[in-house]
Amino acid sequence: MRYTVLICIFVVLGLNLNGQDNASENEGIVSYITSQSVYVKFKSTKQISIGDTLYFRRDGQLVPALKVNNMSSISCVCIPISSISLKVNDSLISKQKSEPVEDQSNNNIEVVTAPVISTPESEIDTIKDDKKKKQRIDGRVSVASYSNFSNTPGGNSQRMRYTFSMNAQNIGDSKFSAESYMSFVHTDKNWDEIANDVFKGLKIYNLAVKYEPSETMIILLGRKINPKISNIGAIDGLQVEKRFNSITTGAFVGSRPDYINYSFNINLLQFGAYLGHSFSGKNGNMQSTLAFVEQKNDGKTDRRFAYLQHSNSLLKNLYFFGTVELELYQKINGEEQSKPSLTNFYLRLRYRVIKQLSFSLSYREQSSMIYYETYKDYVDQLIDNEAVRGFRFQVNYRPIKYMAVGVKVGYRSAKQDPRPTKNAYGYISYSRVPWLNVSATLSVTLLETSYLSGRIYSLGISRDIVPGKLYGSISYRYVDYKFVTYDSFLKQQVGDINLNWRIMRKLSLSVAYEGIFESTNTYNRLYLNLIKRF
Repeated sequence: MRYTVLICIFVVLGLNLNGQDNASENEGIVSYITSQSVYVKFKSTKQISIGDTLYFRRDGQLVPALKVNNMSSISCVCIPISSISLKVNDSLISKQKSEPVEDQSNNNIEVVTAPVISTPESEIDTIKDDKKKKQRIDGRVSVASYSNFSNTPGGNSQRMRYTFSMNAQNIGDSKFSAESYMSFVHTDKNWDEIANDVFKGLKIYNLAVKYEPSETMIILLGRKINPKISNIGAIDGLQVEKRFNSITTGAFVGSRPDYINYSFNINLLQFGAYLGHSFSGKNGNMQSTLAFVEQKNDGKTDRRFAYLQHSNSLLKNLYFFGTVELELYQKINGEEQSKPSLTNFYLRLRYRVIKQLSFSLSYREQSSMIYYETYKDYVDQLIDNEAVRGFRFQVNYRPIKYMAVGVKVGYRSAKQDPRPTKNAYGYISYSRVPWLNVSATLSVTLLETSYLSGRIYSLGISRDIVPGKLYGSISYRYVDYKFVTYDSFLKQQVGDINLNWRIMRKLSLSVAYEGIFESTNTYNRLYLNLIKRF
């Protein structure tokens, strides 16, 4: 009965904040992400042109994130122009001005662009000039260096990361497409380890070939995360999907990546099926997907579960997204059971009260995910673990033009924790500081966990140094931690400098430095990333 009530609440609740923060900004929502493109949905794209820049609002500050590569009446297909890691349902801003700023950087020292949870593909507008299939190939190659220098016994370290991604649509104007996203990482000390197992360094996140025999059918072979059942992770094998108007059916058979090194492991067989429904209304869309999945290890059942995903933006200014996972299999002391148990329950609600004010609230209840064959030596310990429950609340407000303030509050607890984890974050940002022509953000973070209490104060500024070519930012943070267990303190002063240089139209270089200064120790980190798009 408990799970029935939860699922009913999950389906009934609802819905999305799609609007503008002010008259000079047009807000869109990330609806789908591939290895090469980011799809952003707007109420209208009348004020957007191909080549425009879309901005991500981070702590109240607009940071260039995407470039519009193609578009329809309400949707844009974009390519990343910075290292910002976007997720489905993130907000992007189109600024109605004549000088878009491209290829800018953010403050991230490292971003791993792993696949993310996506809403169903049926939300994506079909963007094409005519019925004929046309070949389109694009991608990017990047080389990144992460250097760490310190005066501690740990010494210095060097790490390199090489990334290749490609999206080849309608190869030779045919119905075949291919996509890939992979990386190779090594340090100056682990070559012997990689020589023994190349997958210690090589990670293949996406490598698949797609065939579309008709506009309503997709056949896919290779490694690919299915956006309709993304919680199960990557699928190595065959996936088939067929759409009947608003109903979508799909099935897959194959294996899952190795849980140690993410290589291919045919002993980890998995198969399943799903049923989806989509509906478009005046103000937005609604999508629901129900899936049943069986995962095995050496022919024995490892995990069996049902997965429900629902998103809803039918009511104006209100958005809802949620997922439910129910375990359908247990094996305790050699006895197999089919008693349902809740593993993951997630809800997110976002509401725009007025043009300048919005709220969001999310709740998660998560238990240990048990693979009875993979973790058979630890099953008893995992079963005894209590569920982790937590929520996040966020409010954003724009009192005047160019100014934004916001507060985020989080809470997470589990029965075995000595005390719950609590955090609060507040910021105030002004995007056009007079005379200096910079964006400035001041923030405060309060943190309390089972082993420490802390405060972080931060001030950052950023601006275009050479419009469209060179973008820079600088920030300062003061960190004050108290460790409860050892009754000790840690105080740090942290400085960041970031530059992003658009050398050519498809060639850019990012440079970031971070210095951490303590009473006795000093840590220096240098990040370089050269990106070539094609």
